[in-house]
Order: sequence, then C-alpha cells, then structure tokens
Amino acid sequence: MLVSEPPPPNPKMIAWALEQSGYDIGRVAKRLQVKPEQVQGWETGRPPTVRQLMNLGVFLRRPLSLFFQSEPPRTRPLAAEYRRLPGIAVGHESPEFRQAVRDMLARRELVLGLLEELGHDVPIFGLTAHLSEDPRTVGGRLRERIGISDQTQAGWTDKWQAWREWRSALEDLGVLVFMFPNVPMNEARGVALLRTPLPVAAVNTKEIAESRAYTVLHEVVHLMLANAREESTALAEARGPEQFEQLERFAEVAASYAQASEQAFEDAVGQAPPMDIPGMQKLANRFKMTPLAAATRLRESGRISWDQYNSWRTSWSQFVGDIPGSSGFATPVSKTIGRGGRMFSQLVFEALDSNKLTMAEAARALHLRTDHFDKLRHRLVSGSAAEASDE
Repeated sequence: MLVSEPPPPNPKMIAWALEQSGYDIGRVAKRLQVKPEQVQGWETGRPPTVRQLMNLGVFLRRPLSLFFQSEPPRTRPLAAEYRRLPGIAVGHESPEFRQAVRDMLARRELVLGLLEELGHDVPIFGLTAHLSEDPRTVGGRLRERIGISDQTQAGWTDKWQAWREWRSALEDLGVLVFMFPNVPMNEARGVALLRTPLPVAAVNTKEIAESRAYTVLHEVVHLMLANAREESTALAEARGPEQFEQLERFAEVAASYAQASEQAFEDAVGQAPPMDIPGMQKLANRFKMTPLAAATRLRESGRISWDQYNSWRTSWSQFVGDIPGSSGFATPVSKTIGRGGRMFSQLVFEALDSNKLTMAEAARALHLRTDHFDKLRHRLVSGSAAEASDE
C-alpha cells in the first residue's frame, strides 16, 4: 500500500509564528540545534523535517496544525491587551513577556468559557478611579470594597496567608489574579490586561511574597483608571514621560492606602516613626508588607520627609545587598496554584468532575500531569501554604 507524502508546512505561517514570538533567528537555531540558515530557509520555502517542525512548535508553544494553515489567525496586537509599562516599548516586548501575556489571555478565555458551561455568573469589576481624585481616597475605597478589615489583617499568621487572602478577595471582585514566570523583574513586576469582563492583574513569580499584594493592588488601581477611561492600553497610550510618571505615582499611593488602612497604620506607627531597619521591619510585618513599602507609606503620609526616606532607602539597599539570596524550590502543584490561582484550579476541577473537560484537557489547562491531580485537590481543600513556591 502506497503512503502519500504529508503536505509541506506553509512557510508564511512559520515566518508569522517566528515574528510573533519575538525570538531572533540565532536563538531559535540554538534551541533547535540547527544552523541559522536552516531556520531562514523554513521561512522562504525550504521546509524543515517533521521532527524539526515538531520541535519548533514545542519551542514556540504553537500547535503543529498552525504551520499548515493558509493564512495567519486574526489577532489583536499584543500591546492592545496590556496597560503601558515603564520597562517595555510597544512592539519590542521580550519573547518571555509575549508568551506570558498569551498564556494569561488563553487562561482568561478558558475561565469565561467554563463559567458559562457550568452555569456560573461572571462577576463584574466595576470600580473606577479618576486622576482628579486624591489617590489616598481611591486606595481607601478599594480597600473598603475588598472587605478586608484591620482585625482580619492583623490575624494573618504569615506572608503566604496574606497573599492568598488578598488574591482571593480580589478575585471575588471580578479580577483574575495570575502570576507569570520567566520575565525579568526589570521588564515587568506586574501587568494589567485590560479586557472586560474579568480583567487580569498579574504578578511576576520572581516577586517576593511580601511585595505581591502591593504589586497586584497597584495593577488593580490601573484597572480602576481604565474603567473610568483615564487609562488605555499600551498601544493607545499617548502620555509623555512626565505624565506617565505622575500616573504611576498615583497608582503607587492608592495601592499603599489599600494595603493598610490609614487608622491602623497610624496606630502602628505611634508618635515616632521608625527610622532604623529593625523598627521598619517590625512595622512592615504588622501589615505583611516589605519594609520599603512601609517607608514609602510613611513618606506619603508626611510622617517622614523625602530626605529621611532617601537616607533610609540607601541604608536598606545596602542591608539587603548583604543578605544571601534564597533558593526555594517550587513543586509542580505550587506552580499550578501560583500561576492560575486557587479559583482557576477549582473551576477546572469542577469542569472535569462535570464531564465538561477531559483529563487531557484539564492537564493542559493546569499545566500539570494527571498524576499530580490528587495532590492539587488536597492543597485546594486544605488551603495549606507552600514553604517556598510560586504561590
């Protein structure tokens, strides 16, 4: 019996996938262990082998079928999805950032589809903020809507519990809270994806636990501004550097007042604000924030001057520079919960148990092997924290 040769891939689709990835030819060639000239040939009609094409699909996180399509899919420009970020120029996002945004958009679409399939209502995030407002008022309003009381916050036992509680409360408001890996911190500590309903506020997995709440609250303030049409996507943002810096400062102040109420913070500070490192660490631990965030809040509330703040920050930078870095290990289950969140994982399991998803589909959604499902279910039920994880 004669077996016909498979059709060659469409070189236009290979070129499109490479362009969308942001990887240069040299990096692709090195990863696939071929010569750069070979990769260039794939774009101009000299097809790769089946094995090379499969490896290319795995590296670019694209299905094999994509390379045989006649035309590229219609997609919105990536910069039409995320809010402007200080370290990213439109059209020059790193390959890692591009992949992170695509992954989070796909996860969001899956959540919307599963909510509809399972008959759940889609929560609507309707909070707004205007730049004409006092950012402290905006932060207080956000904190009130989140619903975390001073007493509840004071009772949190550690930084991991604090992060889980903030994350869960924000998701109840209609914001998907994701984490994204592999992106350098100097490119993006956090990002907001301005889709509705269910906009995304995301945090870099490299962010330490104490900073995650502040970072995600910062992104939520940007979502509030976007709801009021005070801010748009990176593609449409027209502010100059000075105006953009003012926008970032607004979000920083609002986030700090959302993380700690004015009354509780003032009570904790007392008559004399701490200016030594141990004192600032003690104040920060009261709210499960970083000492730098606590010092920033003291500056914003007028309890310390800019000169005092800058002096303390210099001492703090020297102090943390002398501390050896930690080397935690994230288990597969911790990575799944960290990146998608507990609500996302629970929704996938509900769909699996209701026969809306197959085991293979659930595994792809969670980026987790099926033999880890029982451990993930246990973690979701017990609510236990991971000691050194992406969560």
